[in-house]
Amino acid sequence: MFPIIPANSAAETSVLNDNGIFFGGSQVGDSRADTTNLVSDAGVVASDGTGVGTGRSAVGGCEFGGDQGIFGFGDDSGDGTYCAITNLVSNAGVLAADTAGVGVNRFRTAAATYGGTKGIFLYGYNGSSLLSVQSLVSDTGVVAADAVPLGTARQMSAGCEYNTDKDNAIIAYGTTGSGTAVSNTVTNQGVVSSDVAGVGTARWSLSACGYGNDKGIFAYGTTGSVTAVSNKVSNTGTVASDTAGVGTARRGPSAATQYGEDKGIFFAGQTTGVVNMKNLVANDGTVASDTSTVATARAELGGCSYN
Repeated sequence: MFPIIPANSAAETSVLNDNGIFFGGSQVGDSRADTTNLVSDAGVVASDGTGVGTGRSAVGGCEFGGDQGIFGFGDDSGDGTYCAITNLVSNAGVLAADTAGVGVNRFRTAAATYGGTKGIFLYGYNGSSLLSVQSLVSDTGVVAADAVPLGTARQMSAGCEYNTDKDNAIIAYGTTGSGTAVSNTVTNQGVVSSDVAGVGTARWSLSACGYGNDKGIFAYGTTGSVTAVSNKVSNTGTVASDTAGVGTARRGPSAATQYGEDKGIFFAGQTTGVVNMKNLVANDGTVASDTSTVATARAELGGCSYN
């Protein structure tokens, strides 16, 4: 007899994606980029792709639908108005044109995947106030109206997934006017927890990604001085104490993503000027030393995985 295969098994989509994509950022002269760079399943960052959509910096990015991504919000003008524009990423790594914004205009928002196939944009800044706001992303990439989450309003925090099949998310660090190490977990239903006491160096303008199928890592950022320290996240959402920095200390590499299913990558950022190096993360969470890339140097860009 042939084995019995559940009828819906062929339709299941792996949430452990092979490829990544970076979008946006601030370039030399503070111009706002609409540039994209794809990441191969071996962690190779491709040369610049032709821009699609509105160029902007301080943009958030996360996955949805298991194999697609979304970039949202950001600074599109430099005049203090910000935006709520979103751009979807297909499972072939193609960035779509702008979708009209949903929710309050803001930038420096954190983003992460939860529930395996959904996403969340959380907190941020609108030019005058820190925002306690969340925008959930459905498994088809539709951004919901704003809601008010638990947790401390802040900006320049970072987020990543953890637990099996990207079931849960965690948002951590950031600034309220001074650096914080507080974290907030997100359930598989998109419910944000109240603050969890901070672990590790309080800092902001850092980034985070998943690794090892069920864990995460936060790295880089600034305390007023740039740093390269990292903090691992267990598969239960526990943040570990600092691991000594590897690679160039920098801020605003707000670009990190999964690649090769169980590995991660941190890309670009700012020291005294913008840079374009990468640091790969092994499936045991080890951060590698700097490797040069062919991409345009920039800071405050977004990253997510696909495929």
